[in-house]
Amino acid sequence: MCFSKVFWSLLLAVLLGGALTQVGCLDFNFPTFKKEDEHKLIISEGTTILMNAVQVTPDVANDPITNYSGHIFYNKPFRLWSKSKNITASFNTTFDLRITPDLSPKQSPVGEGMAFILAADTTFPQKSEGHWLGIVNASTNGSRQAKIVAVEFDTRKSYEEDIDDNHVGLDVNSIHSIEQVSLTRYGINLSETYLYDAIKVRVQYDGKVMNVSAKTNITSEYKLISLPLELSSYLPEKVFVGFSASTGNAIQTNCLRTWEFHSSDIVDEELEMLWVWITVPVVLIVLSMIVFYLYWQNKHREQPEDAYPRIEDQIQGSSMAPQKFKFKDLRKATGNFNPKNKLGKGGFGTVYKGFLASKEVAVKRMSKDSSQGKQEFIAEVTTIGSLHHKNLVRLIGWCYERRELLLVYEFMPNCSLDKFIFGNEKLGMEEPTLSWERRHTIIYGVAQALDYLHNGCEKRVLHRDIKASNIMLDSEFNAKLGDFGLARTLQQSKNTHHTTKVIAGTPGYMAPETFLTGRATVETDVYAFGVLVLEIVSGRKPGSQNEQSDYNNKNNIVYWLWDLHRQERMLDAVDSRLSNEFDEEGMLSMLVLALACCHPNPHQRPSMRTVLQVLTGEVPPPLVPTERPAFVWPAMPPSFKEDAENFSSGSQLSPFTELTGR
Repeated sequence: MCFSKVFWSLLLAVLLGGALTQVGCLDFNFPTFKKEDEHKLIISEGTTILMNAVQVTPDVANDPITNYSGHIFYNKPFRLWSKSKNITASFNTTFDLRITPDLSPKQSPVGEGMAFILAADTTFPQKSEGHWLGIVNASTNGSRQAKIVAVEFDTRKSYEEDIDDNHVGLDVNSIHSIEQVSLTRYGINLSETYLYDAIKVRVQYDGKVMNVSAKTNITSEYKLISLPLELSSYLPEKVFVGFSASTGNAIQTNCLRTWEFHSSDIVDEELEMLWVWITVPVVLIVLSMIVFYLYWQNKHREQPEDAYPRIEDQIQGSSMAPQKFKFKDLRKATGNFNPKNKLGKGGFGTVYKGFLASKEVAVKRMSKDSSQGKQEFIAEVTTIGSLHHKNLVRLIGWCYERRELLLVYEFMPNCSLDKFIFGNEKLGMEEPTLSWERRHTIIYGVAQALDYLHNGCEKRVLHRDIKASNIMLDSEFNAKLGDFGLARTLQQSKNTHHTTKVIAGTPGYMAPETFLTGRATVETDVYAFGVLVLEIVSGRKPGSQNEQSDYNNKNNIVYWLWDLHRQERMLDAVDSRLSNEFDEEGMLSMLVLALACCHPNPHQRPSMRTVLQVLTGEVPPPLVPTERPAFVWPAMPPSFKEDAENFSSGSQLSPFTELTGR
């Protein structure tokens, strides 16, 4: 016990010594602002934290803020570049802005605006109010002594060079932008942010190019500026980041709602050499102690058996295995799996947002409590890792270290479909309603993905868990099918199904025959797709389905729609939030197609190839009876089926083990 304490104390001392000699990256997140956050910020006089936000130019009733400038900085600088190493750091920041002008006639026109800034220090020039945006003044404008780079959000055309009174500009040591873009053509108005709560902005710099994007809760994210820029030519090695804002003769409140910032590390060369000279003797001692400690451990304790033996052999034996990552890199990318970076939690693990090489990724950390963790992990890597389709979530890589199973995916800015269909019930929140045109595009994208899995791969793939929460949406709301933890690959043979001892899937989406046979087929995938279509059209959850008899439960979405079909009231199923903004004939065709996919007889369900033809209008939807057919097993084979070849292509399951349901 005494030896162990000494060992870990020395090791901790070495690690802390290294941390103290490095210039760390800047990494912080303010999902909201509170009074207790003031010690982390440098705030100018008059600027204040109020109503969970930073009021950079607050509207005080007894002290109007005309001709005023305000500033806020994070209280610690970060190393932007290194002269000795000739490298420049990268950074990524996102923030929510809300600009509210006084629109009364006596205050017109509005002005002036707000800016995200990188500056040499936290002092700001006097008389920088009005059209100077708090960035420079008449003396420093255009001077190299200004040492400031800004992304301005300008609400007034103050100069002839300004494109309009609603633009984003990139400023270098001057209020005259080297690049500016009008926001009007993107449907965003800086002076009307109250219409969409706030403007969400992303500023990214990879060491060479500055990128600026923006969106609102009713518009997509648009890339506004992408311009090569050598920041080391204008700014010192260490810089502060923050915001400035100003008003002119009119009152305008400029508010910062949220702020997140991440930058890469640059280690100072002199401190690095000092660290080497100081720590080499200590490191040698510690290494000797580690060798002895491991020897002592092996001698006195049995080494625990690997939780998942041969897992790397199984994955790397796959011809299309994706990139392998190190655990330390993924831990750093996610901020040590910081709960603030959590995107969601499913049956097999938690997903975190992360940054790898300045690119956003989603990292799934498989749950250690999942008894089927190994099987789900291998299934996902070896299945989706070999697939390439625009409507499938791309698996970037994987990691297996320290009994940790992790998967790295491309980042989907709009997360999963279910939050737009159902909202966040726990928080009582609802996302903006998706239009019918956008919902139709999502349905078509999922259909393309399934047709590719069933008919376009060298080895047919059964997904087995199609549902709204597994449909991810990119920045343009394009659908991408994800979560292949239950997927199984079939090889050519006389078999057309995969059988498990334990039923796998999600209640509500499972075809009735699954509960009797335990088989997964292309037809069971089609059934789940049909339920998904009904969800998207109606905005209603599929209902309970814990056993086959629940197929007759009126809470079941399929039973409900067939009952409306019998009453010739199918359009009553359409989500009321769509406000009748859809083509009735096309909507009826979609609902009939969904019922056909959910036919209790699997032989009567269309193939995904036929589904695509219906969605593109090449063929009409299959005929379905007005009365819901009874479920009978074994099912009667079809007397005629044009696309029978899509169902009869033989296949045999590759050797995976059984799965539990979720």
